[in-house]
Amino acid sequence: MCAEYIKNELPADLQKWGIVNFNKKDYVNVRTNRTEMNDMMQNAEIPLDLQSHIMTFIGDKYILGGHIPTAMIEEIFKPENSAKFKKIIIYQDEMHGDIKDYKVWAIPMYADNFVDEAKTYPISANITEYFDYLENNKDTLKNSTNVNNKLNQYRSLLPVVLVSGFLDGINPCAFAVLLFFIAFLFSLKKTRGSVWKMGLVYIGAIFLAYFLIGLGITKALLFANAPHFMAELGAWLVIILGIINLLGILFPSFPIKLRIPTASKETLRNWMHKSTLPAAFILGFLVGLCTFPCSGGIYVAIIGLLAARTTYFTGLGFLALYNIMFVVPLFIILILASNKYAVEKLTSWEQMESKKMKYISALTMIGLGAIILIFFT
Repeated sequence: MCAEYIKNELPADLQKWGIVNFNKKDYVNVRTNRTEMNDMMQNAEIPLDLQSHIMTFIGDKYILGGHIPTAMIEEIFKPENSAKFKKIIIYQDEMHGDIKDYKVWAIPMYADNFVDEAKTYPISANITEYFDYLENNKDTLKNSTNVNNKLNQYRSLLPVVLVSGFLDGINPCAFAVLLFFIAFLFSLKKTRGSVWKMGLVYIGAIFLAYFLIGLGITKALLFANAPHFMAELGAWLVIILGIINLLGILFPSFPIKLRIPTASKETLRNWMHKSTLPAAFILGFLVGLCTFPCSGGIYVAIIGLLAARTTYFTGLGFLALYNIMFVVPLFIILILASNKYAVEKLTSWEQMESKKMKYISALTMIGLGAIILIFFT
């Protein structure tokens, strides 16, 4: 029955609509054909329950799974029906016996993705019932598919934002200042409680400074009104800055250095020596501003990506998540540095591993830029 369907019935049905070129591929005995078919299934977003023992692909618009009745093929090729969808999948996998039903799933003209779920109809039902369903529920289905598309988009963005924020936070500049500040507080005989308070204020100020920087860049991108271009530009920028970082490590005499500006170090030292809560806040805020040149390329790339792929307020939420992850490494350092002996060990470790951390930061920037270019622009 399969041979009769493939050789005679299906070609005869399609030839009525001017389709005369057929390419038949045996996926059972030829492994390369099996791989090709699996790739086609995946690219067409065909779920497993709509994959048949016979799959017929007619261009990119019509996909027939199994043995599809002649009357049904007639209906989907009629111009008045074909104009109602961008892509359609029809599934009927029974070869013989009592055929009860079929499934149909489509991307209507008003949507960019498949809407709802595949619908099942009795085999005697005209497929136009499904087209009527798509039209009668147009507003609901359109809103539903838009919401699902946004949720899927946000799910793909979330790990990129969280991971890049954390990796951006592994920042030798901010680490070194925090450890030196904590060691300085212990040298002044400050209690552990005082060290904790000042450390938390310091970290909170860094969060605020970095968030405000991000807010300013977001406003600038929206004002420029070219978010997709800025996302791509940010990706290239972060790759270039990563390469500059690598060159600075490999060639110490390389003239461009991404680090805290030398002129600001004396100012940071002065606020550190005041050792009060307001001074800790100002110190943290200044460190947040001054560390931006160290790894701000990652931040710019992520902000460009958010501007291109999210709404304004959703983007602000992602921006806040990024900055929370940015300060998580500093919280970890503060917890570990809860006594002066731990501070000494951590300070020694930071000095020994600083070069390795810079390598990681540079490679992260290059990798992140490549990911944004390949998957998100």
